[in-house]
Amino acid sequence: MLHIFGNMKTKDRWLALLCVLLVCGQVYFDLRLPDYTAEITVLISSEVTELSQYFAAGGKMLACALCSALLTVIVGYLSAMIAADFSYDVRAKLFDKVTSFGSGEIKKFSTASLITRTTNDITQIQMIISMGLQMLIRAPIMAIWAVIKIVGKSWELSVVVASAVVIVVGALIVLLAIMIPKFRVVQKQIDDVNRITEENLNGIRVVRAFNAENYQESKFDKANTNLMKTQLFTGRGMAVLSPIMMFVQSGVSVAIYYVGAILINNIEVPLSGTAAEIATAISERSTMLGEVVSFSSYALYVIMSFVMLLMIFMLLPRAQVSAQRINEVLDADIAVKEGTETDSDETGTIEFKDVSFRYPDASEGCLKHITFSAKKGETVAFIGATGSGKSTLGGLAARLYDATSGTVLLDGMEISRYDFETLYKKVGYIPQKATLFADTVEGNLKFGSTRSNITYEEMENAMDIAQASDFVHAMDDDVNSRIAAGGSNVSGGQKQRLSIARAVAGKPEILIFDDSFSALDYKTDKALRQRIKTDLNGTTCLIVAQRIGTIRHADKIIVLDDGEVKGIGTHDELMKNCPVYQQIALSQLSEDELAANE
Repeated sequence: MLHIFGNMKTKDRWLALLCVLLVCGQVYFDLRLPDYTAEITVLISSEVTELSQYFAAGGKMLACALCSALLTVIVGYLSAMIAADFSYDVRAKLFDKVTSFGSGEIKKFSTASLITRTTNDITQIQMIISMGLQMLIRAPIMAIWAVIKIVGKSWELSVVVASAVVIVVGALIVLLAIMIPKFRVVQKQIDDVNRITEENLNGIRVVRAFNAENYQESKFDKANTNLMKTQLFTGRGMAVLSPIMMFVQSGVSVAIYYVGAILINNIEVPLSGTAAEIATAISERSTMLGEVVSFSSYALYVIMSFVMLLMIFMLLPRAQVSAQRINEVLDADIAVKEGTETDSDETGTIEFKDVSFRYPDASEGCLKHITFSAKKGETVAFIGATGSGKSTLGGLAARLYDATSGTVLLDGMEISRYDFETLYKKVGYIPQKATLFADTVEGNLKFGSTRSNITYEEMENAMDIAQASDFVHAMDDDVNSRIAAGGSNVSGGQKQRLSIARAVAGKPEILIFDDSFSALDYKTDKALRQRIKTDLNGTTCLIVAQRIGTIRHADKIIVLDDGEVKGIGTHDELMKNCPVYQQIALSQLSEDELAANE
């Protein structure tokens, strides 16, 4: 946990130190109250009739109580501010780290777990900081200070307090030994609940189509029940603590007054002694009575300190687990690291030199010894059976991950040497699954830190090329119309066209279409490709596709099978000399359709 606190700002550290000093002052004023209580008790027992003395002692008590209350408010405010500021910084760093993750890192942690770590886990840290600055600092200072004040006054009463402390500490140790393993389980069970909820929401159409609501409810109920049982167990454990503490507090008060009564009774007042001896004995009894009263207050402060420590220790294991989970993300190695280069000698070229790729933990490679090149303005297409590595090859070209071996060159330079801003100005990537964000159409088209200067005319042109103008202009607010999260208020084809328009609007040197035409009908597909050919004549296009009709007029078609290149050439060339391509083509189109020029 100390590792994560190393990220705390200098300002927050100074405020935390100020909190420590204020807590010391707060404890000082709290522990002065029993002294004035003892003073008033002595005054009462000595039958002092001057009200001014009572008012003086009472006034001091009131002043101490007010000062303690004021310091408590200040410490509470500062601790809440420090905790909120710290959690804000950690959440920002965590989010920033997650956005730099590649697909491998996302799979390692899972989306549901990353959401839990960014929300619930950070909340646990925030809570422990807020409460810790108030209780964790206050409790030991108060306990030690109170013990110092009572040590040496009466060994009999000290034994009573020590016995109470032993009982409290024993209960604390037993309880923590039982609870800590359960707290480690809770966060993982929250991950499970989030994961099932996320799956159900993302796949709600599939769930309904297969009438699987009961199945999903059963799966969620199982995870939810496991979480409930664990939290009930920890809750009951904490509930057991309350009566134990009440019993100890009440018991120690009774024991102190009982032992104190015996001690007072042992101070004899000589009936036949001199007036001075009688006065001395009465004074000793009054002093002892005051000590018993103050001892009772100090003992309650000691017990209260251990109760506060116990509350912190109940939260600390869960916060420790949360801190470890957050550190796992912050310390995770990033597979795709940013380069530093911002310039290159060529424009719009990409080349693969003996590139192989294997996903983490996979038993065998996904791509094997891929070599090809694309010149400026060329259209290079990739086709093959499902699982042949087409999308992986497109991802390597967009540097979503790095090659296991071999070299990918962009504009004549190794792609890993570019900084991300330069790289993604050069490359426009349209993923297989179109993703839109909760924003306006314009906001989605201008998505990205370097795209805010895109003009309305450039947006209009991009939408026109992507065949998105008609349905966007038919919306109520045109480009200012709202897009729901995930693009749930537009169709699949409309999402895909907006996704293509988003990439085109940035005017990249290279456009990578990862099976981006699959959601489009043949007419829209054809119109879109014609506009790309005429309007983006100087743009290099890499097209991953399933349909022969989409790629048959590409300058170069690369046929993949089981991660290996089985043929490179034009449509006509491959129809003559590539059996794999012939098989794919004949499975989709008749010989007459293949012979016809689209």
